[in-house]
Amino acid sequence: MKNVEIGALILRVVLGVTFFIHGLVKFQGGIENTVGWFASIGLPGGLAYAVAIVELVGGLALIIGLGSRVISALLAVLMLGATLKVKLAMGFLGNGQGAGYELDVALLAMAVFIIINGSKLLAVDQRFGKRQKSVAESV
Repeated sequence: MKNVEIGALILRVVLGVTFFIHGLVKFQGGIENTVGWFASIGLPGGLAYAVAIVELVGGLALIIGLGSRVISALLAVLMLGATLKVKLAMGFLGNGQGAGYELDVALLAMAVFIIINGSKLLAVDQRFGKRQKSVAESV
């Protein structure tokens, strides 16, 4: 087992847990609050549902290793959007009234790592991939 795969597993699971919790909180706190906040910053309120679902379902998918590269790409887009639309004006560490974009950049970097390198260790994708290979070999 390579150290890179162990590192990728850690990044994948931590990224997945982080986004899963963020998505869950959006629904637990009342998604309508998030819808209203999106509208207040000039984004379509309905986009809040899409973001929350991508965070919740995408986070879970990352944890189990299902579609890790695609999910990471979606999450990277969310982080770019959050940074450029909301956090950039607050600065890297924040402005005393709100958080900065340091966490967004860290999550973006984790997602980009997974997009580039993948994460196969303990991933559901690997189980499906091995099955497909063995079926193809037997034909």
